[in-house]
Amino acid sequence: MRTNRFFIMIIWMVSLGNPLSAQMRLTIEECQEKARNNYPLIRQFGLIDQSKEYNLSNLSKSYLPQVSLNGQATYQSDVVSLPIQLPGIDVPSMDKDQYKVTIDATQTIWDGGMIRSQKKIATASNEVDKQNIEVNLYALRERVNQLFFGILTLDEQLNQLDILETDLQNSLKMTKAFLENGTGTSSDVDAIQVEILNTEQKRIELNTFRKAYTEMLSAIIHEKITEQTVLGKPVEQPVDPLAVIGRPEIGLFDSQRRLFDIQESSITAKNNPRFGLFVQGGYGKPGLNMLSNSFEPYALGGIKLSWNFSNLYTKSNEKHQLDIQKNIVNIQEETFKFNTHLQLTQVYNEIQKFRNLMKQDDEIITLRNRVKTAAESKYENGVYTVNDLVRDINAESQSRQAKILHEVQYLMNIYNYNNIQGN
Repeated sequence: MRTNRFFIMIIWMVSLGNPLSAQMRLTIEECQEKARNNYPLIRQFGLIDQSKEYNLSNLSKSYLPQVSLNGQATYQSDVVSLPIQLPGIDVPSMDKDQYKVTIDATQTIWDGGMIRSQKKIATASNEVDKQNIEVNLYALRERVNQLFFGILTLDEQLNQLDILETDLQNSLKMTKAFLENGTGTSSDVDAIQVEILNTEQKRIELNTFRKAYTEMLSAIIHEKITEQTVLGKPVEQPVDPLAVIGRPEIGLFDSQRRLFDIQESSITAKNNPRFGLFVQGGYGKPGLNMLSNSFEPYALGGIKLSWNFSNLYTKSNEKHQLDIQKNIVNIQEETFKFNTHLQLTQVYNEIQKFRNLMKQDDEIITLRNRVKTAAESKYENGVYTVNDLVRDINAESQSRQAKILHEVQYLMNIYNYNNIQGN
């Protein structure tokens, strides 16, 4: 006796320590987080940040001295000469072949704010790219919700099939007992067995659908969902029809407008004057002395002003184009909000519909159960046929399934509402 207890204790302890024996539980929030973290698109966030850092680094290096090496050899048809002749004095003239090699260095003092504006554009473009990814990632939530609630619905339907099959098995025992007692017929037994087989076929269909749904959800969350995995039924969430839409699309519209504002400031910066220092060191023939025909080193330096007035020709049109793009974004945002409010209105009415249907589900099931119990009694007393009995059994099962569907669809519409709203 002690030996048996010892082995039972060992088996119990092993089963507790075996991870395979434990059921893994997944919530819809965990699935959404796993789907987001494992979606390939999420890796673009890091790449976008790296690209921004490289752009900003390159722009910052524009403040460093810009150095270039230049070389030139020319032959010209004529040269500068002095139109005078002095007795006894040889007036030199330039050779027609000239050579020079120079190293030029320039240092920006003020570029009119262009580099600073380009840095802001790079940062704003980075935010637009990120918001685009957020919009695409947010669409995963709806896919996860559909698969998650689909699996919950199938699980509940499978549970109801177990209840239905139990009722049919009890009816089968009763019809077989009547057949053995000579008060029943074999056709009654066959009719019940047909319903049991129909139930098994339905179970095969539901299990096939569940397998497909779990495989798709597993692929999205990048985690294997087995038969031991339990999907936790979501809790009812509050629904606020007055809440502000918080979708990532709104952030995308805002970031696009900020980008246009910064681009407008760059138009102004592009039309500002620019100041810089320059230094040139060279070696050539001639050097700085144009009348010397020998190779000589030379150097020069100074401050430089440049102002391109031709940009003023297009300044007005460029600003008008940005205003048009802003208006397009405003219209897109207005259209998005309009369509979103229509969706919210539709889903909110669905929530109210299922809430009202659920109020009567329990009463319908209670009444159907009474009808089924009475049908079993009538069949035992020979008042009911087996077809009448099966009809009432199926009717009760359908009422239970209707309740399940109403509950799941009610929760699904609540999550769908909050997902559309962005909460």
